[in-house]
Amino acid sequence: MADPIFREHRIPSAGAKPYILAEGPGGTVWFCESGTGKIGCLRLASADVVEFALPDLACAPIGIVQGADGAMWFTQSAAGRIGRITVDGALSEFDLPTPRSGPNGITLGPDGNVWFAQHSVGQVARISPDGAVREFGGFAAGGRPLAPVATEDAVWFSDSVASRIARVDMQGNVTEHALPAGVGPRAIVPAPDGALWFVLAEGNAIGRMTRDGRASIHPLPRPNSSPRGIVVAGDDEIWFTENLTNLIGRMNLKGEMLAEYAIPTPSSGPRAMLALTPRHLFFGQHDVGQICEMHI
Repeated sequence: MADPIFREHRIPSAGAKPYILAEGPGGTVWFCESGTGKIGCLRLASADVVEFALPDLACAPIGIVQGADGAMWFTQSAAGRIGRITVDGALSEFDLPTPRSGPNGITLGPDGNVWFAQHSVGQVARISPDGAVREFGGFAAGGRPLAPVATEDAVWFSDSVASRIARVDMQGNVTEHALPAGVGPRAIVPAPDGALWFVLAEGNAIGRMTRDGRASIHPLPRPNSSPRGIVVAGDDEIWFTENLTNLIGRMNLKGEMLAEYAIPTPSSGPRAMLALTPRHLFFGQHDVGQICEMHI
Protein backbone atom coordinates (compact mmCIF):
# COMPACT_ATOMS: atom_id res chain seq x y z
CA MET A 1 0.00 0.00 0.00
CA ALA A 2 1.24 3.50 -0.86
CA ASP A 3 1.68 6.00 1.95
CA PRO A 4 -1.46 8.00 2.86
CA ILE A 5 -2.03 11.47 1.45
CA PHE A 6 -2.61 13.98 4.27
CA ARG A 7 -4.53 17.24 3.95
CA GLU A 8 -4.80 19.45 7.03
CA HIS A 9 -7.67 21.91 7.62
CA ARG A 10 -7.11 24.81 10.01
CA ILE A 11 -9.95 25.67 12.39
CA PRO A 12 -10.46 29.48 12.43
CA SER A 13 -10.71 29.92 16.21
CA ALA A 14 -7.48 29.82 18.19
CA GLY A 15 -7.39 27.20 20.94
CA ALA A 16 -10.13 25.06 19.35
CA LYS A 17 -8.87 21.67 20.68
CA PRO A 18 -11.02 19.48 18.39
CA TYR A 19 -12.29 16.31 19.98
CA ILE A 20 -14.52 13.56 18.58
CA LEU A 21 -15.45 13.71 14.87
CA ALA A 22 -18.69 12.55 13.26
CA GLU A 23 -20.05 12.26 9.75
CA GLY A 24 -22.87 14.68 9.01
CA PRO A 25 -25.35 15.09 6.18
CA GLY A 26 -24.42 16.46 2.77
CA GLY A 27 -20.69 15.71 2.75
CA THR A 28 -19.74 17.21 6.11
CA VAL A 29 -17.57 16.27 9.07
CA TRP A 30 -18.61 17.71 12.44
CA PHE A 31 -16.52 18.09 15.57
CA CYS A 32 -16.53 19.59 19.03
CA GLU A 33 -14.16 22.40 19.99
CA SER A 34 -13.63 21.77 23.68
CA GLY A 35 -11.32 24.77 24.01
CA THR A 36 -13.67 27.39 22.56
CA GLY A 37 -17.19 26.18 23.34
CA LYS A 38 -18.05 25.85 19.67
CA ILE A 39 -19.27 23.18 17.26
CA GLY A 40 -17.34 22.97 14.00
CA CYS A 41 -18.32 21.69 10.57
CA LEU A 42 -15.90 20.88 7.74
CA ARG A 43 -17.67 21.10 4.37
CA LEU A 44 -15.78 18.69 2.16
CA ALA A 45 -16.81 20.10 -1.22
CA SER A 46 -15.36 23.54 -0.44
CA ALA A 47 -12.92 22.61 2.37
CA ASP A 48 -14.47 25.43 4.43
CA VAL A 49 -14.71 25.17 8.23
CA VAL A 50 -17.85 26.75 9.71
CA GLU A 51 -18.15 27.30 13.47
CA PHE A 52 -21.23 27.66 15.66
CA ALA A 53 -20.71 29.29 19.06
CA LEU A 54 -22.65 27.80 21.98
CA PRO A 55 -24.37 30.01 24.57
CA ASP A 56 -22.10 28.69 27.33
CA LEU A 57 -18.55 28.98 26.00
CA ALA A 58 -17.24 27.06 29.03
CA CYS A 59 -19.52 24.03 28.46
CA ALA A 60 -16.63 21.87 27.10
CA PRO A 61 -18.27 20.00 24.20
CA ILE A 62 -16.57 16.64 23.63
CA GLY A 63 -18.59 13.94 21.84
CA ILE A 64 -20.77 14.37 18.74
CA VAL A 65 -22.84 12.07 16.50
CA GLN A 66 -25.53 12.31 13.86
CA GLY A 67 -28.89 11.27 15.30
CA ALA A 68 -31.70 9.35 13.66
CA ASP A 69 -33.38 12.71 12.96
CA GLY A 70 -30.43 13.95 10.83
CA ALA A 71 -29.32 16.56 13.38
CA MET A 72 -26.00 16.46 15.23
CA TRP A 73 -26.18 15.59 18.94
CA PHE A 74 -23.31 16.42 21.27
CA THR A 75 -22.26 16.29 24.91
CA GLN A 76 -21.39 19.33 27.02
CA SER A 77 -19.11 17.82 29.62
CA ALA A 78 -18.64 20.78 31.95
CA ALA A 79 -22.25 21.99 31.68
CA GLY A 80 -23.92 18.60 32.14
CA ARG A 81 -26.11 18.97 29.05
CA ILE A 82 -26.81 17.38 25.70
CA GLY A 83 -27.01 19.66 22.69
CA ARG A 84 -28.69 19.23 19.33
CA ILE A 85 -27.71 21.34 16.32
CA THR A 86 -29.09 21.31 12.79
CA VAL A 87 -27.03 21.77 9.65
CA ASP A 88 -27.96 25.47 9.58
CA GLY A 89 -27.01 26.02 13.23
CA ALA A 90 -30.38 25.89 15.02
CA LEU A 91 -29.62 24.79 18.59
CA SER A 92 -31.57 22.96 21.30
CA GLU A 93 -30.18 22.02 24.72
CA PHE A 94 -31.30 19.41 27.25
CA ASP A 95 -30.31 19.38 30.93
CA LEU A 96 -29.62 15.99 32.48
CA PRO A 97 -31.31 14.60 35.61
CA THR A 98 -28.02 13.97 37.40
CA PRO A 99 -26.06 17.21 37.91
CA ARG A 100 -22.34 17.37 37.15
CA SER A 101 -22.48 13.96 35.47
CA GLY A 102 -19.74 14.79 32.94
CA PRO A 103 -21.36 13.60 29.69
CA ASN A 104 -18.56 12.48 27.42
CA GLY A 105 -18.58 10.12 24.42
CA ILE A 106 -21.79 9.66 22.42
CA THR A 107 -23.17 7.30 19.78
CA LEU A 108 -26.38 6.45 17.93
CA GLY A 109 -27.79 3.23 19.37
CA PRO A 110 -29.51 0.47 17.41
CA ASP A 111 -32.80 1.54 19.03
CA GLY A 112 -32.69 4.98 17.33
CA ASN A 113 -31.84 6.80 20.56
CA VAL A 114 -28.57 8.59 21.24
CA TRP A 115 -26.52 6.98 24.03
CA PHE A 116 -23.75 8.66 25.97
CA ALA A 117 -21.34 8.16 28.86
CA GLN A 118 -21.75 10.05 32.13
CA HIS A 119 -18.11 9.77 33.01
CA SER A 120 -18.05 11.73 36.29
CA VAL A 121 -20.71 9.61 38.01
CA GLY A 122 -20.14 6.16 36.51
CA GLN A 123 -23.39 6.01 34.56
CA VAL A 124 -24.61 5.90 30.99
CA ALA A 125 -27.77 7.42 29.55
CA ARG A 126 -29.86 7.68 26.43
CA ILE A 127 -31.80 10.56 24.94
CA SER A 128 -34.68 10.12 22.51
CA PRO A 129 -35.19 12.30 19.42
CA ASP A 130 -37.75 14.36 21.38
CA GLY A 131 -35.29 14.99 24.23
CA ALA A 132 -36.46 12.49 26.85
CA VAL A 133 -33.52 11.27 28.97
CA ARG A 134 -33.14 8.01 30.88
CA GLU A 135 -30.05 7.21 32.96
CA PHE A 136 -28.66 3.79 33.85
CA GLY A 137 -26.30 2.64 36.59
CA GLY A 138 -25.10 -0.91 37.08
CA PHE A 139 -21.36 -0.31 36.75
CA ALA A 140 -18.95 -1.64 39.36
CA ALA A 141 -17.72 0.81 42.00
CA GLY A 142 -15.20 3.27 40.63
CA GLY A 143 -16.23 2.80 37.00
CA ARG A 144 -15.96 5.77 34.65
CA PRO A 145 -17.42 4.88 31.22
CA LEU A 146 -16.16 6.56 28.05
CA ALA A 147 -16.19 6.23 24.25
CA PRO A 148 -19.43 4.37 23.37
CA VAL A 149 -19.85 2.48 20.11
CA ALA A 150 -22.97 0.71 18.85
CA THR A 151 -23.33 -2.83 17.56
CA GLU A 152 -26.53 -4.42 16.23
CA ASP A 153 -28.06 -5.04 19.66
CA ALA A 154 -26.07 -3.12 22.26
CA VAL A 155 -23.81 -0.18 23.05
CA TRP A 156 -20.27 -0.84 24.27
CA PHE A 157 -18.32 1.51 26.53
CA SER A 158 -14.69 1.61 27.58
CA ASP A 159 -13.73 2.35 31.18
CA SER A 160 -10.28 3.93 31.29
CA VAL A 161 -10.21 4.22 35.09
CA ALA A 162 -11.31 0.69 36.03
CA SER A 163 -9.77 -0.97 32.91
CA ARG A 164 -12.93 -2.63 31.66
CA ILE A 165 -15.02 -2.94 28.52
CA ALA A 166 -18.76 -2.85 29.21
CA ARG A 167 -21.74 -3.97 27.14
CA VAL A 168 -25.07 -2.22 27.75
CA ASP A 169 -28.20 -3.67 26.16
CA MET A 170 -31.19 -1.59 25.10
CA GLN A 171 -32.85 -2.07 28.49
CA GLY A 172 -29.79 -0.66 30.27
CA ASN A 173 -28.41 -3.94 31.61
CA VAL A 174 -24.64 -3.79 32.06
CA THR A 175 -22.12 -6.59 31.54
CA GLU A 176 -18.50 -5.72 32.30
CA HIS A 177 -15.35 -7.47 31.10
CA ALA A 178 -12.08 -6.88 32.95
CA LEU A 179 -8.74 -5.99 31.35
CA PRO A 180 -5.32 -5.84 33.02
CA ALA A 181 -5.12 -2.99 35.53
CA GLY A 182 -3.87 0.37 34.34
CA VAL A 183 -4.06 -0.15 30.56
CA GLY A 184 -6.53 2.71 29.98
CA PRO A 185 -9.00 1.56 27.31
CA ARG A 186 -10.56 4.40 25.32
CA ALA A 187 -11.96 4.48 21.77
CA ILE A 188 -13.59 1.27 20.46
CA VAL A 189 -14.64 0.07 17.00
CA PRO A 190 -16.49 -3.07 15.81
CA ALA A 191 -14.44 -4.97 13.22
CA PRO A 192 -15.29 -7.38 10.38
CA ASP A 193 -13.97 -10.31 12.45
CA GLY A 194 -16.94 -9.85 14.81
CA ALA A 195 -14.78 -8.55 17.65
CA LEU A 196 -14.39 -5.12 19.27
CA TRP A 197 -11.00 -3.46 18.82
CA PHE A 198 -9.88 -0.63 21.09
CA VAL A 199 -6.93 1.52 22.05
CA LEU A 200 -5.10 1.09 25.35
CA ALA A 201 -3.74 4.59 25.96
CA GLU A 202 -1.77 3.73 29.10
CA GLY A 203 -0.99 0.18 28.03
CA ASN A 204 0.68 1.30 24.78
CA ALA A 205 -1.23 -1.35 22.87
CA ILE A 206 -4.27 -2.17 20.79
CA GLY A 207 -6.80 -4.53 22.34
CA ARG A 208 -9.28 -6.99 20.86
CA MET A 209 -12.30 -8.45 22.63
CA THR A 210 -14.78 -11.04 21.45
CA ARG A 211 -18.46 -10.42 22.12
CA ASP A 212 -18.33 -12.85 25.07
CA GLY A 213 -15.48 -10.95 26.73
CA ARG A 214 -12.29 -12.79 25.74
CA ALA A 215 -9.52 -10.24 25.33
CA SER A 216 -6.12 -10.17 23.66
CA ILE A 217 -3.56 -7.35 23.73
CA HIS A 218 -1.20 -6.36 20.91
CA PRO A 219 1.70 -4.11 22.02
CA LEU A 220 2.87 -1.21 19.87
CA PRO A 221 6.50 -0.98 18.74
CA ARG A 222 7.26 2.50 20.10
CA PRO A 223 7.15 3.21 23.85
CA ASN A 224 4.67 5.75 25.22
CA SER A 225 2.83 6.27 21.93
CA SER A 226 -0.52 6.79 23.74
CA PRO A 227 -3.00 5.52 21.11
CA ARG A 228 -6.31 7.41 21.20
CA GLY A 229 -8.53 7.07 18.08
CA ILE A 230 -9.29 3.93 16.10
CA VAL A 231 -11.19 2.94 12.93
CA VAL A 232 -11.50 0.04 10.52
CA ALA A 233 -10.13 1.09 7.13
CA GLY A 234 -8.24 -0.09 4.08
CA ASP A 235 -8.49 -3.84 3.54
CA ASP A 236 -10.28 -4.58 6.83
CA GLU A 237 -7.37 -3.21 8.85
CA ILE A 238 -7.20 -1.32 12.12
CA TRP A 239 -5.91 2.26 11.84
CA PHE A 240 -5.23 4.38 14.92
CA THR A 241 -3.70 7.62 16.14
CA GLU A 242 -0.56 7.68 18.29
CA ASN A 243 -1.02 10.84 20.31
CA LEU A 244 2.45 11.31 21.80
CA THR A 245 4.54 10.06 18.88
CA ASN A 246 2.46 12.00 16.30
CA LEU A 247 1.96 8.97 14.06
CA ILE A 248 -0.85 7.02 12.42
CA GLY A 249 -0.56 3.28 13.00
CA ARG A 250 -1.86 0.39 10.93
CA MET A 251 -2.47 -3.19 12.10
CA ASN A 252 -4.11 -6.25 10.57
CA LEU A 253 -6.85 -8.31 12.23
CA LYS A 254 -4.25 -10.80 13.45
CA GLY A 255 -2.80 -8.05 15.63
CA GLU A 256 0.33 -7.70 13.51
CA MET A 257 1.74 -4.20 13.12
CA LEU A 258 1.93 -3.26 9.42
CA ALA A 259 3.16 0.34 9.29
CA GLU A 260 3.34 3.76 10.90
CA TYR A 261 3.01 7.08 9.08
CA ALA A 262 4.29 10.49 10.14
CA ILE A 263 1.75 13.32 10.40
CA PRO A 264 2.83 16.51 8.54
CA THR A 265 2.47 18.93 11.48
CA PRO A 266 4.78 18.08 14.42
CA SER A 267 3.33 17.56 17.90
CA SER A 268 -0.22 17.89 16.57
CA GLY A 269 -1.86 15.75 19.27
CA PRO A 270 -3.83 13.33 17.06
CA ARG A 271 -6.91 12.08 18.88
CA ALA A 272 -10.23 10.70 17.63
CA MET A 273 -10.59 9.19 14.14
CA LEU A 274 -13.43 8.87 11.63
CA ALA A 275 -13.70 6.70 8.53
CA LEU A 276 -16.11 8.09 5.93
CA THR A 277 -15.17 5.20 3.66
CA PRO A 278 -12.49 2.50 4.04
CA ARG A 279 -10.04 4.78 2.21
CA HIS A 280 -11.13 8.24 3.32
CA LEU A 281 -10.21 8.96 6.95
CA PHE A 282 -10.12 11.94 9.29
CA PHE A 283 -8.65 12.68 12.68
CA GLY A 284 -8.60 15.62 15.05
CA GLN A 285 -5.28 17.39 15.71
CA HIS A 286 -6.19 18.46 19.22
CA ASP A 287 -3.03 20.40 20.10
CA VAL A 288 -2.81 22.56 16.97
CA GLY A 289 -6.47 23.23 16.15
CA GLN A 290 -6.75 21.29 12.90
CA ILE A 291 -8.73 18.50 11.27
CA CYS A 292 -6.62 16.19 9.12
CA GLU A 293 -8.02 14.36 6.10
CA MET A 294 -6.35 11.18 4.86
CA HIS A 295 -6.69 9.31 1.58
CA ILE A 296 -5.26 5.79 1.71
